Amino acid sequence: MTDLVVISLEGWDAVWRRNQHLVAGLLAEDRDLRVLFVEPPDDPLHDLRGRRRPRFGHAVRAVDERLWTYRPVKWLPRRLDPHGDERRADRVRRVAARLGFAAPLLWVNDPSAAPLLVRSGWPALYDITDDWLSADRADAELTRVADGERMLLTRAAQVVACSPELVRRKAPVRAESGRPGIRLIPNAVDVTAYREPAPRPAGLGDGPVALYVGTLHTDRLDVRLCADAARALAGRVRLVLAGPDALGPAERRMLDEAGVRRLGPLARADVPAHLRHADVLVVPHVVTPFTESLDPIKLYEYQAANRPVVSTPVAGFRDADDPRVRIADGAGFADAVLDAVAAPLPDRAPAPPDWGERVVEMREVLAALQQTH
Repeated sequence: MTDLVVISLEGWDAVWRRNQHLVAGLLAEDRDLRVLFVEPPDDPLHDLRGRRRPRFGHAVRAVDERLWTYRPVKWLPRRLDPHGDERRADRVRRVAARLGFAAPLLWVNDPSAAPLLVRSGWPALYDITDDWLSADRADAELTRVADGERMLLTRAAQVVACSPELVRRKAPVRAESGRPGIRLIPNAVDVTAYREPAPRPAGLGDGPVALYVGTLHTDRLDVRLCADAARALAGRVRLVLAGPDALGPAERRMLDEAGVRRLGPLARADVPAHLRHADVLVVPHVVTPFTESLDPIKLYEYQAANRPVVSTPVAGFRDADDPRVRIADGAGFADAVLDAVAAPLPDRAPAPPDWGERVVEMREVLAALQQTH
């Protein structure tokens, strides 16, 4: 029996991302694997400040017979509770012990979980999916992230990253450890899910639609570009944004006044139908050092949907050798959408990689990690 504790940046919910796809694939391939999936801690005070209903974590929940989730609570800001991460790490250790995980492997996606690596002594994998040091954050938070990331890069037995740019940026610190280098394991898509026919989702409404599917966050989404494009497309193509909404009131108001439709998060099973029935798929992202580090999952989802794509010149889409992808920005973004609506799809286009391929690669990494026990 192999036990695995995953410290994720995302919850285990209906909106699946990299960790969920990989963990589900690993469980399907290995009947001797058990997983404790630790979700990001709830932050009740932060929720109250943002006028959201506070959440208070949850105890261990069984998703199935070999997969459990657990969500801790962050009761106070780190400036008032500098040892909160250590206490949460100890709680994870106790939860794992109650499940009978005597000597688990550790898979860390969240740099704030670095104390767990030190306090547990479990063989660790660090899976890098974002360069949070390039995000727009307060200095104190960037310092904390840098400290946690350095600890993970120098002490984890295995390190993987989802993009070549992340490998390049993090390789110098990793080299200080004298351990194996950073292995590139990009993202992918569930190709089979896009082969089944499905009716047009009601949320798309009638008429031509330019659709974006992804988290609505100013780290990625160019809200001003979305509003300008929606006004330029008015009466011809409706701009629709679908995904978890982390925008502030001012950004939401800007989008609503421009006529942008926001659908909220889509369950994993509903994403393929939305993408396949859109007239154009769009990526109105900002181009920043943070977005330059990404390997966007939506690239593979958009390719699997086989629809025309209009994107700002961001990593992944900018470099895609795909005749369905148009690169545009500013005032030209809306014009590119209209061109994509009118133009026929190319006869041939590249097929995206499937998550099954990435599961095979991650199994190899975990096998190497297990040898360090």
